[in-house]
This record gives sequence, C-alpha cells and structure tokens, in this order.
Amino acid sequence: MAWALQDAKARFNEVVERAQTEGPQEVTVHGEPMAIVISKVEYEEMKAGKAVETKKSFEEFLLEGEPWPDDFVELVNQRSQDQGRELQF
Repeated sequence: MAWALQDAKARFNEVVERAQTEGPQEVTVHGEPMAIVISKVEYEEMKAGKAVETKKSFEEFLLEGEPWPDDFVELVNQRSQDQGRELQF
C-alpha cells in the first residue's frame, strides 16, 4: 500500500497498524516513494540479518493449498437434502 505523505500523517495510527498486520507501508511525496513504515518485528529481523517472511494475501493462501478433488461437485451434491421440519405458528 502506498500512502501520500499528507494521508499518512493524518492516518498515522492506521499506517502503523497496517505495517504490523499487512507488511511494509510505502509513503510517497508528490507520487515519488520517500519512506517505508515497517513493524518493529520486521526491523529487528532485518537488523539481525534474518530473512523477513513476506505476508501472503488471502487469495495466495487459498491457491497454494491442496487442489480440489475432481469429484468435488458430486461430493457437494451428496449432502443431505433434508430441509428440516415445518413449524406451525
């Protein structure tokens, strides 16, 4: 995510929170990248020379999982067709 400097200043709490949960946040001045806000954990890892684990998007997380079985549609259609009981009011 890239933040214009004015927006980053106005919403600094959000910038810091996103740096902790989503990864580095870029700050731009007149559209040019000028700074990166990172979490303290990432900073300490970089300082210690450790590789920083990149955050995955939800889509990446789902796509790297096991592939769906070929008979997935059949498995879904095998579920109970029971609609429950009728209630009288």
